[in-house]
Amino acid sequence: MKSNFVSVGKILNFHGVQGEAKLGYSKNREEFLSALKEVFVQINGEYVPLEIVRLRFTPKCAIIKFKGINTLNDILEYKNKVIFVNESTAREHLEEDEYLIDELVGLDVYDGEKKVGAVVGVSNNGASDLLSVKTVGKQISLVPFVKAIVLSVDIKNRRIQINNIEGLLS
Repeated sequence: MKSNFVSVGKILNFHGVQGEAKLGYSKNREEFLSALKEVFVQINGEYVPLEIVRLRFTPKCAIIKFKGINTLNDILEYKNKVIFVNESTAREHLEEDEYLIDELVGLDVYDGEKKVGAVVGVSNNGASDLLSVKTVGKQISLVPFVKAIVLSVDIKNRRIQINNIEGLLS
């Protein structure tokens, strides 16, 4: 069985000369990242495991240290690499009303019984996640992923129910 991987961050640059790296990650994921023992990077199409030795947070990023990477030159080959975890690991840490981006992209969006579009992407504006919805009129609208607007998400039936307030979908 092929394992699916989910991106959880990106190695932005080196930090110091001891093989540490600056890690960019999504807001409010510190607890999740702190629980990880290993992550994966993709090298030549293969997912290669990296064991986490140390992880600490700064106001702008995380500083991460991997086993066996002890010099500036060692870490430089990982610069700009996306880091991944197994999908099952990511799922274990989801809250009740959280979803993986891959699960949401492609879902049909409904206002009542009327299909109004489909999710083509997910982003974050710092305050909330935003669903990029391509409307039936082929416009892209950003829909805040908040309870007042996104009424329900039904992964099994590939359907999101929204409260289409005036001006939300163009």
